[in-house]
Parts: sequence; structure tokens; C-alpha cells
Amino acid sequence: MARYALNLPGELKHDAEQLAARQGVSLNQFILWSVAEKVGALKQKADDPRFPGIVYRYGASGVPTPVLRGTGLRVQTLVVDVQQGHLTPAQAAADYDLPEARVVEALAFYEAHRAEIDAHIAAENALAEKHA
Repeated sequence: MARYALNLPGELKHDAEQLAARQGVSLNQFILWSVAEKVGALKQKADDPRFPGIVYRYGASGVPTPVLRGTGLRVQTLVVDVQQGHLTPAQAAADYDLPEARVVEALAFYEAHRAEIDAHIAAENALAEKHA
């Protein structure tokens, strides 16, 4: 991993620190996620403008994965938890310390991109079974 010294205006740094703390991550991880989201979006223009709170992030595998903007929470993780746990959006929001509107948006994104996300879920399940 390359190092890069970053100078941030004081107010921006303060805001980023607060948002990182709310997400339970370090400032470094928060900045890394933010840059990864922006670079991924600019490279692929894959984001769906109907869902501004969802962004595609590229992990180590290079596969684009939709996540809730500003978090590391994958849409598919939230969907699986809601479906398997029989959770309401309000319950899922409480479990993940998110506003209910963010959960509702993620579930709507899932409905609009069901085939793609179901394929990711199936691939993960198959990999888990293979290694079980």
C-alpha cells in the first residue's frame, strides 16, 4: 500500500473525524473508503442516480459491490440480514445504527438490482459451502 501525506482544511478534517467515529472506523479507513467510492464511481459511472445513498466500491477481488455510501456496509449484507432475520426496516436500522431511510433506500436498490445482488449472494454462499 502506498503512503500519501494529505493536508485537509481543519473543518473538513473535524467533520471527517466525526463521521468516521459514527461509523466506528479510523479517520484513515474513512478517507480510504471515501476515495475508493469516488474513484470507483468516476471510473465506472456504475452508480444508479435513483439511489444517491448507494455507491459501488471495488474490493480486493476487483468486483464492484454496492455499499451504503460512507459506510462499509454492503447492500447484500443488509438484505440477507433483513430476509433471514425477518427484520423490519426499523429493526435493521437500529441493528446497524442507521437512519431507517437509509435501510429503505438499500432495500429499494435491491429490488431494482435484484438479479445482480442475488448472484453475489449465491456466489458467496457457494464459496462458503465449498470451504465448510
